[in-house]
Amino acid sequence: MSPLPSSTTSVQIQQFYDKGLAHASYAIRSGRQVAIIDPARDPQPYYDFADEHDAKIVAIIETHPHADFVSSHLEIAQETGGTIYVSKLLKATYPHHTFDDGQRICLGSVELHAINTPGHSPDSISILLIDEFAQHRAVFTGDTLFVGDVGRPDLREADLVGGHSREALAAQLYHSTRQKLMTLPATTRVYPAHGPGSLCGKTTSTDLDSTIGKEVKTNYALQPMSEEEFIRVLLEDQPFVPKYFGHDVLLNKQGALPFEDSVRAVPRLQAGAPLEPGVVLIDTRPAAQFRAGHLPGAINLMDGGKFETWLGSVVGPEEPFYLIADSQIALDTVIRKAAKIGYEGNIKGALLTPRELPATSPATDVEHVRHQPQDFTIVDIRNRTEAQQPVFDNALVIPLPELRERAHEIPTDKPVLIHCAGGYRSAAGSSIVQAALPAEVPVYDLGEAISTFQPQPVH
Repeated sequence: MSPLPSSTTSVQIQQFYDKGLAHASYAIRSGRQVAIIDPARDPQPYYDFADEHDAKIVAIIETHPHADFVSSHLEIAQETGGTIYVSKLLKATYPHHTFDDGQRICLGSVELHAINTPGHSPDSISILLIDEFAQHRAVFTGDTLFVGDVGRPDLREADLVGGHSREALAAQLYHSTRQKLMTLPATTRVYPAHGPGSLCGKTTSTDLDSTIGKEVKTNYALQPMSEEEFIRVLLEDQPFVPKYFGHDVLLNKQGALPFEDSVRAVPRLQAGAPLEPGVVLIDTRPAAQFRAGHLPGAINLMDGGKFETWLGSVVGPEEPFYLIADSQIALDTVIRKAAKIGYEGNIKGALLTPRELPATSPATDVEHVRHQPQDFTIVDIRNRTEAQQPVFDNALVIPLPELRERAHEIPTDKPVLIHCAGGYRSAAGSSIVQAALPAEVPVYDLGEAISTFQPQPVH
């Protein structure tokens, strides 16, 4: 949580940043009234902020139904009596007030004005903060405008989430940026919903706020170009779409159950409890511990900075799974991370590491790989844009989010070697492949040693 610069003493803007999901949410305080924008699943930090300033949360604004995390807007409204504001185009099923072009919220001595800015989604809004001197001080842009990027327009194509074509949404985004946001005063501060690493964009800057003037000068998507060129540039090289994104859009349209209640409802099992066959096992321990011993068929998805994203990329939103960790604190941490993407209800049971761990993974002879890579079937599980610069000749490219469905494509006439870019994904990938291929086929994880290999020249 970090205070942000505000241009007038009558308003305080506080940013809350979740690095794991690269998600920024905001509290705006004017006097003893607070508005929350795009809250994360855990509402406690916003309650603490209001209490610290002896203020009351009166408004919760959703810039759009988020795909990459579950929002606590409904829980906060039920707890505080605050009003939820969303675009009428969202067609939300929870109690709310619509908030679209021409509408405003009075918050103490400032006003919050709605701006319809479709493109990332058809129901996206931005929120313009105007102070008591009628100065345009800040705009909260949701996933429409990031620092150095704009929101991707390809997350609402499935019939489940509206069936909106990426080209049509990209065209809307062209007009939202040019006709709405870029017409604001250059000094207007920009506060987006995401920072670097978010899968809602592709080249997001490490800065977490900016100004309209700076973005107009430096953001590739805001440079002079035709609508057709904008659509082409925006749609090329977008990252993969995790399995859970559509699920979270629908969940956010309905409003999620309270966070702590949902976490407490997850079944905790004894370490030796019988587990139902065929249910996915997610072992969150470090790779070295996993290789030394694990349950047969387990996937080694280590708890780390991007655990939530990879959990929702490897496991489907309707798929039950078990969670394994080596301490109660670690177990509670990964349960709460699963809940941030709405997966807590999928957890069939959470348990500490069992004593009996009959399966092991072979150690990798890195020098053998370095000098005789042809002895292995090498599988590159990086994303396609990363794999455009290969590390090994003739590697089979199967990105991690596709690996469970495509492991059968891997030839079994040689030992199999899995690599990614830094070692985190290959731990998961090698465990997936080991479970999928016949037991007599050795599956090796190159792990962090990949950093000692040089990329091949691209011809």
